Amino acid sequence: MASATRKYMVEPGGKINLSKMNPAETALFEDGKKVALEKNEKMRSKIDSMQEMLYAQKKHRILIVLQGIDTAGKDGTIRHVFEGVNPQGVKVASFKKPTEPESDHDFLWRVHPHVPGKGEIVIFNRSHYEDVLVVRVHDLVPEKIWKKRYDHINNFEKMLSDEGVTILKFFLYIDRDEQKKRLLSRQSDETKQWKLSESDVPERKLWDKYIKAYEEAISRTSTKDAPWYVIPSNHKWYRNYLISRIISETMEDLKLKIPKPSFDVSKLVIE
Repeated sequence: MASATRKYMVEPGGKINLSKMNPAETALFEDGKKVALEKNEKMRSKIDSMQEMLYAQKKHRILIVLQGIDTAGKDGTIRHVFEGVNPQGVKVASFKKPTEPESDHDFLWRVHPHVPGKGEIVIFNRSHYEDVLVVRVHDLVPEKIWKKRYDHINNFEKMLSDEGVTILKFFLYIDRDEQKKRLLSRQSDETKQWKLSESDVPERKLWDKYIKAYEEAISRTSTKDAPWYVIPSNHKWYRNYLISRIISETMEDLKLKIPKPSFDVSKLVIE
C-alpha cells in the first residue's frame, strides 16, 4: 500500500518512542474537520460496498486490532468507521479480564475462536495484547512469562496471515492531558457517567508504565504481515479519517469483486 498513511506505520524491527510523536497532529489533512467528515462519509460508503464484495467472495478475511489507553476512543472508532456497514459480515470481539476457564488455558486460547472466517471483518476491541500490557503493568504474571509472549503473538499472527487473514493493528495515541479532559467530560455529563469506573483514577496513575509497555509491545510485534499503526487520536475526526483511509486502501489492495454464479442463472424457472 503506497500511501501517505505509511508515515504512521511502525516498520518491522523499528523501535518507537511515543514521547517523540504528537498525538494532536493532523499532518495529512489540513482542510479541517468539516471536510474530513465529508470524506469519512464517502469512505464509509466505499468500505460498505467492499465489505459486500468481501462477504460474497468468501476468499479474504480481515482482522482489525484496536488498542489504546482508557478514553483513547476504541468504541468511538468502531461506531464512526463502520457506521452503515452491513453488520452481517462485521463482528466485534472484546477481551476483558479472563474468566476462570480462560485463565486455566494458554493466553491465546480465548482469542483464536474469534478470528475472522472467510468473508468476515472482525474487530478486536482490546485483544491478546492485554496479555503483554495489563499483566505487565500490574505484575500479574512473572516477567519471564510475558516476555515470551511477544514471540507467541508474532507466531500466532504469522499463522493467521499465512491462512489468508489480513491484519491491521491500530494504537490510538492520546496524551495525558487529553485523557484528563475526556474523563472530566464523562464525569460532568450524566449520559456518559456510566462509562466511568472506580479503577479509572488508579489506572491513570500508571500512565508511564502503560506507555513503556505499549512502546515495547508495538516495537516487538510490528511485522510485515501484521503491522502496527500509531494513530494520533487527540482529534477524534483525524483518528477516524486515518483509520478509515487505511482500511479502505487495504481493502482496495485485495482486488475484491462480486463472484460469478456457479451455475447458469438464466436457466432458473421462477414461477
